[in-house]
Amino acid sequence: MSPKPSENGIEGDDEREEDSEEDNSEGEQEEEEDEPRLKYQRMGGSVPSLLQSDAASCIAVAERMVALGTHGGSVHILDFLGNQVKEFIAHTAAVNDLCFDIEGEYIGSCSDDGSVVISSLFTEERMKFEYHRPMKAIALDPDYVRKSSRRFVTGGLAGLLYYNMKKWIGYRDQVLHSGEGPIHTVKWRSNLIAWANDAGVKVYDAANDHRVTYIERPRGSPRPELLVPHLVWQDDTLLVIGWGTSVKVVSIRNYQNNGANGSYTTQTSSMNKVDIVASFQTSYFISGIAPFGDSLVVLAYIPVEEGEKDFTSTIPSRQGNAQRPEVRVVTWNNDELATDALPINGFEHYKAKDYSLAHAPFSGSSYAGGQWAAGDEPLYYIVSLKDVVIAKPRDTEDHITWLLQHGWHEKALAAVEAGQGRSELLDEVGSRYLDHLIVERKYAEAASLCPKLLQGSASAWERWVFHFAHLRQLPVLVSYIPTENPRLRDTAYEVALVALATNASFHKDLLSIVKTWPPSIYSALPIISAIEPQLNTSSSTDSLKEALAELYVIDGQYEKAFSLYADLMKPGIFDFIDKHNLHDGVKEKVAQLMMIDCKRAVPLFIQHMNIISPSDVVSQLKAAKNKCDYRYYLHLYLHSLFESHPNDGKAFHDMQVELYADYDPKMLLPFLRSSQHYTLEKAHEICVKRDLLREQVFILGRMGNAKQALAVIINKMGDIEEAIEFVSMQHDDELWEELIKQCLNKPEMVGVLLEHTVGNLDPLYIVNMVPHGLEIPRLRDRLVKIITDYRTETSLRHGCNDILKADCVNLLIKYYKEARRAIYLSNEEDEPHNKRDENRISQSAERSLSMKATEVKSKSRAGTRCCMCFDPFSIQDVSICVFFCCHAYHETCLMDSIVSISSKKKRAAPKQELSYYYQYDNGDDDDEDDDEDGDEDARIRCILCTTAAG
Repeated sequence: MSPKPSENGIEGDDEREEDSEEDNSEGEQEEEEDEPRLKYQRMGGSVPSLLQSDAASCIAVAERMVALGTHGGSVHILDFLGNQVKEFIAHTAAVNDLCFDIEGEYIGSCSDDGSVVISSLFTEERMKFEYHRPMKAIALDPDYVRKSSRRFVTGGLAGLLYYNMKKWIGYRDQVLHSGEGPIHTVKWRSNLIAWANDAGVKVYDAANDHRVTYIERPRGSPRPELLVPHLVWQDDTLLVIGWGTSVKVVSIRNYQNNGANGSYTTQTSSMNKVDIVASFQTSYFISGIAPFGDSLVVLAYIPVEEGEKDFTSTIPSRQGNAQRPEVRVVTWNNDELATDALPINGFEHYKAKDYSLAHAPFSGSSYAGGQWAAGDEPLYYIVSLKDVVIAKPRDTEDHITWLLQHGWHEKALAAVEAGQGRSELLDEVGSRYLDHLIVERKYAEAASLCPKLLQGSASAWERWVFHFAHLRQLPVLVSYIPTENPRLRDTAYEVALVALATNASFHKDLLSIVKTWPPSIYSALPIISAIEPQLNTSSSTDSLKEALAELYVIDGQYEKAFSLYADLMKPGIFDFIDKHNLHDGVKEKVAQLMMIDCKRAVPLFIQHMNIISPSDVVSQLKAAKNKCDYRYYLHLYLHSLFESHPNDGKAFHDMQVELYADYDPKMLLPFLRSSQHYTLEKAHEICVKRDLLREQVFILGRMGNAKQALAVIINKMGDIEEAIEFVSMQHDDELWEELIKQCLNKPEMVGVLLEHTVGNLDPLYIVNMVPHGLEIPRLRDRLVKIITDYRTETSLRHGCNDILKADCVNLLIKYYKEARRAIYLSNEEDEPHNKRDENRISQSAERSLSMKATEVKSKSRAGTRCCMCFDPFSIQDVSICVFFCCHAYHETCLMDSIVSISSKKKRAAPKQELSYYYQYDNGDDDDEDDDEDGDEDARIRCILCTTAAG
């Protein structure tokens, strides 16, 4: 026998040391790598060629495009793939800042050449403003394209924040702030303008024309010209400030309700509430900051000495020892969620201010549960002098790929099942997961996952079926193989079934699969060929035999299937026999069929005795005496055989006597009475052994030992009524005397004997033989009963005799009258005469009598002679009269005789009377038999009978 399959495969997995596995798993958990939140790629397209001859200085992102500023003073409009769409040579010095309006139709730029240029992206409109000092920051009104005021703010080294708008007489500048050092950055959101100078961050409400708040510059932060501050609006109320190593999140709320476009609904003055909702320090310099859902993305510049805390010291210079910049995802509490080091080209020579970070506009509400809604993922652009790297949140497919790379196949599969990845990704995950399980020898687990991983791919299923077969692990996969959607090639199913058949541990599975799978998807012959050599080996099991029988049925080999079903004792075998007409095969499986269901087997054997004779049934049942209670089955069969065909089993009647005595004693006596083919001596011996008294009486009576039988009834049975009935049936007077002798010493029997002898024996004879002084119970009542019964019997006899005599007389009289009647037979010439007679009879009586007349006429013409002239009737062609007494006359002879007799008896009779006497009677009405004698003379009578009666 093959070893019992483990849950992981037929032969199980190799044993491994559990302690080492636990240690390894603990070590892996400790060293488990955090999954990145972002994925990165260098911007291609035109960017590499542009930065080959120039250096990037700043970047701005709109919903549909990207603007890249360079140290050469150019502004390049790019698509998201980096392909250049448009180029503005707007400045003669480095471009310090860029800004789109909210619709992305205008781009504003400022430069060290002291100019501010606002250009339309879709028209030739272009405006240039000269401020004669290097300008470091610019912000367009978000509604720049929709408002005629064309507002923007800008500032630079002059320390003045200009608020420019278009009026009737042209563009005019308004100084919003001055006197606190250069303007390093400015951001405009809705009606709020935020800017940073050497003193700190200020917020101005353009709608209400008042300053909202002031946030002081973090203490100990580097000088702004070395590390500029960074401002970004997360939404209309949240401002994120990253300065040096400090991060603050400021909430600015107005007591009035906001409109749908973020602007205030009224122009009345209002109070703003400003709160710092988050603030923390970092261990790195902040080269850029942006919102990331409920968290923040920080572009971190790592100082050369990690332990250095005095950030007011000299900033790293271009000595070639700078570290890679890092993108860190942190919460508002400075909990790091992810950290990625960027392989920026030439990072060793860059300072913190050489990097910048920008992000595409997005709605923070799109972020939920750590995942972005499709199409709402923000894009982050990390800009260095010679590189532009795009970062974006990792999607489900990135997550799955990362899990696969780290060997977490189950988590990858769970992510795929969420339905967010491409369908092709499932194939990849499934293939890699199954390969991993196969390597780990987790065959059963791999098989259970195949329906989920392979789904409707027929080619994938076939590939893995043959792969499991190559590994000799196919039996664990068979139960999962689909039979439709998809349907595989026949060979795949046949290989699977053969794999089950050749492994004894899976024979039950083989049977289940054969019963479940549609027969049309495979050929049964290869499986049959694989199973048949195993039938007589130690690996053969009942499940294997039944599976083979099912395969025989599929292949149309019903006789072989029947033989196996019979050996397996299958209850439905009788229906199988009837369905496929397999009665010829029953001959060799008698014992098995009887053991399966004897109630159905017995009628089957009897119905087909021409195929299997009673001797065959008996011999096979005897041969199976070690397997079943063969004698009981013999009894059932022979009993049914005797009831339907009493003489067909006469050779086994001796055996049947013993079987009846053992299994159905009540039926033994009827059998003994009906059968004439058993040995009386053997039957008597059997009955004596089993103390069957009535059967002994019957057998002794048939053997002629009536006295011994009577002794058994009286002495053993003690049933005097039975004894009387037995003696009455024998009609033997000596036996009556024997009965009386044996009862004389038993008063109760004498009394019963007196009661039952009426009609059989004279009670006085018994009374005379009773010894004197014998007390008979209820003697008086019994004598009265004897006398009463005797009188009743005598009365009944007399009454019956009287009735019998009266019936005999009446019947004789009726017979005599009938015999004296005549039947008239005539020729065709007598038709007119017959028609006259028909007027007196009914139509129905006429037809009946005509039939009688025709019959008698035909008989009389066969050679009968007239009783008067003794001439044959065939000689003369005259009418004939035939009587019921069988006398026949010519009509002329009969009339002559009647006239002669009448003239002698009634010479004085009128002529009319004589004429009436000649009328014929055709026996029309039987009731006329009861008429008076006077009417009888008016009928024709047989001459011979009348003369004899007279």
